Amino acid sequence: MRGSVVGTVVTLTAGTLLTAAMTTASASPPTGTTAPVTSASARPVLVDCYFHRNIRPGDFILACGDGNSRLTALRWSQWGPDGAKGVGVNWVNDCTPYCAAGTFHSYPVVIRLSGEQAWKKHPYFQRFTNLSLTYTGARPDTFKQVMTYSLWD
Repeated sequence: MRGSVVGTVVTLTAGTLLTAAMTTASASPPTGTTAPVTSASARPVLVDCYFHRNIRPGDFILACGDGNSRLTALRWSQWGPDGAKGVGVNWVNDCTPYCAAGTFHSYPVVIRLSGEQAWKKHPYFQRFTNLSLTYTGARPDTFKQVMTYSLWD
């Protein structure tokens, strides 16, 4: 009898602690502007490599497969149905002599998002479909001054 009482007390205590942890986590407000968007919004979203919906992210991976191109230190001056504009740094791996041994270099860029469209995964969200980078100074050897990318759905 004593063993079943101890087992019941342990189970109830664990359940109470788990409930408290879940309640605290779900009650906490998102921090910063890079938190994924969790409900439909009038503002379009930027879908990242993990299919999270973001508004005004602070960083963004362009090369999802290998991470060899990433935008960081993003500061947005505009974000809305007519597009988004910001500035930041594009970190690009030179892959010399090969990508795993390459060196990352930073290049200042102006970022523009456009092409608002319903997202197939969550059609009640509008997402940006195009991203363009304008290099304001140096750029990787094989890149044009303006590079345009189609964003994933």
